[in-house]
Amino acid sequence: MPVTVTRTTITTTTSSSSGLGSPTIVGSPRALTQPLGLLRLLQLLSTCVAFSLVASVNAWTGPMGDWSMFTWCFCFAVTLIILLVEVCGLQPRFPLSWRNFPITYACYAALFCLSTSIIYPTTYVQFQPHGRVRDHAIAATAFSCIAFVAYATEVAWTRARPGEITGYMATVPGLLKVLETFVACVIFTFLTNTSLYQHKAALEWCVAVYAICFILAAVAILLNLGDCTNVLPISFPTFLSGLALLSVLFYATALVIWPLYQFDQRYGGYPRRSQDVSCSSSHSYYICSWDRRLAVAILTAINLLAYVADLVYSARLVFVRV
Repeated sequence: MPVTVTRTTITTTTSSSSGLGSPTIVGSPRALTQPLGLLRLLQLLSTCVAFSLVASVNAWTGPMGDWSMFTWCFCFAVTLIILLVEVCGLQPRFPLSWRNFPITYACYAALFCLSTSIIYPTTYVQFQPHGRVRDHAIAATAFSCIAFVAYATEVAWTRARPGEITGYMATVPGLLKVLETFVACVIFTFLTNTSLYQHKAALEWCVAVYAICFILAAVAILLNLGDCTNVLPISFPTFLSGLALLSVLFYATALVIWPLYQFDQRYGGYPRRSQDVSCSSSHSYYICSWDRRLAVAILTAINLLAYVADLVYSARLVFVRV
């Protein structure tokens, strides 16, 4: 959805974007010599080095290791595709909105690399003895941090500013949608142990909240990536405001219910980690049930804050079609 951002007003339009304050060179290798092209080359190099270092010594184990390898390989592959599209000038033939896709991906990649830069060293590196494998793992973590900084820099460079013509995903509400869906996905990974919620209907409601809000936010993102916001039976701004308000109300109930039933003894919860027998094991690749419960509670609070900010920004935006 192409938009012009002027303070709190968003105007839909069909003009082209200049990007970073200067004409974007496309369809030529010269695109790689521009600041954004050089930044994407850094992203490509850092993710490639990260997974190469780990793969060369098999320095990953368990689901957390698989997540780390997936993150680096996925980010490398998509960044390479974006560079090829830019160099070959294939934006008009790309199946998704080029105004929205690069910054949406950059935001997801930044969150992916940030999570991996935290998860990989805490669940794998610190448990490795000194040697070649540990050195490779530490170096991979460093390059993962570099990749995060590079992707976060791209988001900062290409996000919407007053007076610029851009896509909805480059605005604050658009970027918040990315954060909301990412946090929900992380919540789902902690909920793979179904025994955490299947024994109580209140906890099953919390899981339903996470799923419903994730689907709605994902629909908003996909509508923008596909340039098909006009297929909705209501106006897109109304859809966004309603989505944000509904999500705030749903997440508020989850923020109360989840900790209450997981950590209050009156409802069968465990207020202390030591009371959970599944946490007696010190296996480095295993996340015990109490830790999963705590992680979901924290992520629920984070997502509630994101939806509140989304609601505030969505209420302030004005869409004017031209």
